[in-house]
Amino acid sequence: MGKNCTLLNNVGVGEVQCLEMTTKRKLIGRLVPCRCFRGEEEVISVLDYSHCSLQQVPKEIFSFERTLEELYLDANQIEELPKQLFNCQALKKLSMPDNDLSNLPTTIASLVNLKELDISKNGIQEFPDNIKCCKGLSVVEASVNPITKLPDGFTQLLNLTQLFLNDAFLEYLPANFGRLSKLRILELRENHLKTMPKSIHRLTQLERLDLGSNEFTEMPEVLEQIHNLKELWLDNNSLQCIPGAIGKLRQLRYFDLAKNRIESLDTDISGCEALEDLLLSSNMLQQLPDSIGMLKKLTTLKVDDNQLTSLPNTIGSPKPKHGLSLLEEFDCSCNELESLPPTIGYLHNLRTFAADENFLIELPREIGNCKNVTVMSMRSNKLEFLPDEIGQMTKLRVLNLSDNRLKNLPFTFTKLKDLAALWLSDNQKTKAINNDS
Repeated sequence: MGKNCTLLNNVGVGEVQCLEMTTKRKLIGRLVPCRCFRGEEEVISVLDYSHCSLQQVPKEIFSFERTLEELYLDANQIEELPKQLFNCQALKKLSMPDNDLSNLPTTIASLVNLKELDISKNGIQEFPDNIKCCKGLSVVEASVNPITKLPDGFTQLLNLTQLFLNDAFLEYLPANFGRLSKLRILELRENHLKTMPKSIHRLTQLERLDLGSNEFTEMPEVLEQIHNLKELWLDNNSLQCIPGAIGKLRQLRYFDLAKNRIESLDTDISGCEALEDLLLSSNMLQQLPDSIGMLKKLTTLKVDDNQLTSLPNTIGSPKPKHGLSLLEEFDCSCNELESLPPTIGYLHNLRTFAADENFLIELPREIGNCKNVTVMSMRSNKLEFLPDEIGQMTKLRVLNLSDNRLKNLPFTFTKLKDLAALWLSDNQKTKAINNDS
């Protein structure tokens, strides 16, 4: 090694070594068995120049062009990539997010062994068409770049399994995007997409799809054909309804539809039998279908900030494994609810329950059966009294009853031994305990 480097002795096969340079940069090198005693030079396969305030790629990198497999240039001020960099044809991972790059050179086609590429948080406007020569690419992270379109050559990256293109300027995807049939993760959040190409149905291995914060006015029909989908984000668009065909996604576990203009939810949503998280916050829902009670694996349901006037009785059921018996978090705040269904008492796994800013006059006695609730908020309703059964909710730690019409609390409150925080402000002459209960 050069005189500015220090090699740690007693190196084992495949161990990671640190070589400190006079410039205080750290090079992380993975070495082959040290043969220094025979005068042979060690092989460097990993170099890390992250957070070094570099304005250009260090020239010493090119000394390892035959063996270098991973190069990290994260968080510098590099504006362009030199041609010599692309002579490092053994590179498998090239990471250079958070720099000042304005383009990706066509010479990247030389990196035929490249598997992972991270160019996020730069100023890159497009991929060169000959990116198709990097046929081994498996992961591409290109988020936070002003990329307006993908070249046709991009769809020839047939080994791509993960693609991240969040916060870009994409208005459409290539018609043959479906050729990327090995994709498992596709994130396209914060773009200007209005439609999806029909070829998307060929993405049979896709498990996560993020289309949040785009410009969809209706859910692309082609999505219903991606049967292995497990996570789907469509939040912050302009959707008005969810078609019944969504029920064909029987593997779907996470579904985010918050911040749209959805007025109704089709009864066939019950077909999403694996659903665990359903987020419908900030829409225009006036009711929930009775079939929502068939989502028996649901653990999180958020329907806050809608126009609901009632909740279906089907949310709870006395029959085991019926209703939302596994529900742990339920938020129905900011609606127009005047009452809660008695069947809420069957939500025995409920941990967090919020029904703030509604028109609730009373709580059903059955709520006392929700004995695992630790946090409950009923702020800004019209509650005039609480049922004695609330004293059965002995795991309550946080309870917000502020801004109601309560005059007293039931004596059974004394059973809430774990209660650590209680809000009672803005009620009508609240007394601590009603001894007549």
